[in-house]
Amino acid sequence: MVRAMSALVPQITLSDDQAVAHDRLAELLRGAGIDIDEGLLTPPQEGKSAVMAVMGKAGSGKTMLLGQMTRALMAAGVEVISGDYEGKRRKDRRTLAVLAPTNKAASVLRMRGVPATTIHRILYTPIYDPQYERIAEWLTGEGTRPEVEGLAEGALDRAFAFFQQVASIPGALAAAGLRGSDFIKGWKRREEPLDVGFIDESSMLDERQFDDLREIFPTLVLFGDPAQLAPVGQSGSMVFDRLPEARRLILNRIHRQAEDNPILDLAHALADPALGFEEFERMVEAAARKDDRVVWAERVDAGMMARSPVLVWRNATRIRLIHAFRAVHGAPEDALLPGEPLICDGIELPLKHRKKRIDLEARGLIKGAQVIYLGPGNREGFAKLHVVGAEDPQFSAASIIKIEKPDEEEPFIPSAARMGAAFLHGSAVTIHKAQGSQWEEVQVFAPDLWAAAQAGRSEAGVPLWKRLAYVAITRAERRLYWVVRNRLARPQEALGIADLKPRSVPLRLTPTEDAAEA
Repeated sequence: MVRAMSALVPQITLSDDQAVAHDRLAELLRGAGIDIDEGLLTPPQEGKSAVMAVMGKAGSGKTMLLGQMTRALMAAGVEVISGDYEGKRRKDRRTLAVLAPTNKAASVLRMRGVPATTIHRILYTPIYDPQYERIAEWLTGEGTRPEVEGLAEGALDRAFAFFQQVASIPGALAAAGLRGSDFIKGWKRREEPLDVGFIDESSMLDERQFDDLREIFPTLVLFGDPAQLAPVGQSGSMVFDRLPEARRLILNRIHRQAEDNPILDLAHALADPALGFEEFERMVEAAARKDDRVVWAERVDAGMMARSPVLVWRNATRIRLIHAFRAVHGAPEDALLPGEPLICDGIELPLKHRKKRIDLEARGLIKGAQVIYLGPGNREGFAKLHVVGAEDPQFSAASIIKIEKPDEEEPFIPSAARMGAAFLHGSAVTIHKAQGSQWEEVQVFAPDLWAAAQAGRSEAGVPLWKRLAYVAITRAERRLYWVVRNRLARPQEALGIADLKPRSVPLRLTPTEDAAEA
């Protein structure tokens, strides 16, 4: 039995529904051998598993509760697994992983102080070179200071100093002057289970991902918004919809930090079954007159599209806006400009290249990932990329980039490796693909939502336009632009990449990229 100081957890004021959820989750964890109230840990019991969901709309405090529970588990002595490096498994070790379906969603949590990573980084674990694994063991307190051939003492000192500030093994090794390809030799599917998994944005999970997570985590807590759009192909249902009522905890209250927020006010107004599209637009217009956090926009801002895509419903609209964006920025027909945004559309590799797929996905190139094109790679068919929200964002990869054009069946392909990561242009995306992401400023293309309202379609008994509007609106962190006309405003600045954060390790070709062309 291990005892830790749970009194070290900063106390925050919980609403009544949050307090109930907190107590229910604490009870769930006690059943798994983790007592966050007393700071006691006992070994897990074989064959015991449980799933619980915390559900609530935007502003109801899901992320606040997730953060509070994470801090309580860490104070109780539970080890957080980040996906960077895992030391030797101890019998008395209890573990927690905080996961999100996308890089952007994980980075939003990290900015709020929650040590989150993506689902793929937990499904797949890195294989370290044995020489450099000795450094990782030393940094994590599992070994003595090593002597590494070719690495000066000062380099180890830099690695140690970095790790004391940021508990990242790849970051520490990069501070020592090493590249990721020096110490990570590949990736493998996780073999050993963990203990507790907190999954944010769980409305995005499909059945296969849910099954994968249940294999790894005997105790699983899903945090999700039931008002969002369900994954494609799941008939409007989400994985937590099938849980027994006793396993679903509902947060209803909108918290103080979310009150008086016109963006959330508009999102929650959509719950009124009598509200029609025209009446809702009048509400948006009225909000824009009172508060600059809502903007009634007569046209799309092309400059903003470079880093914050226009959110649309119809693919035809998406393609037209992308074509207009490229034209107004003077992009050539046969090449991309550095700074153009992309969306990962999946990995196009045959089954025999499973290890290469794992490497790309573990680096952040999962379907739906937001990427900025930096320029051509060092080989034909390769592109230098910045994966938005990834912990190690910049690298070069074999790429298949497709630029769709209006009224043309075949896309233009400026970069065409034989196999690798596939991309579509990202200056405009569908609202479905925008789930799990947030931007400071978001443009919503209202004519598409009007078209959805006119179509009269529903999802899970709710008019589709309302679900689309809710998801689109809640992607905005600071300002919402409600675009009412099919027009494009010229950008004030040329496309570029100067705004992107410096990479944490040197840009290089990864083993996957070398093999992808073999």
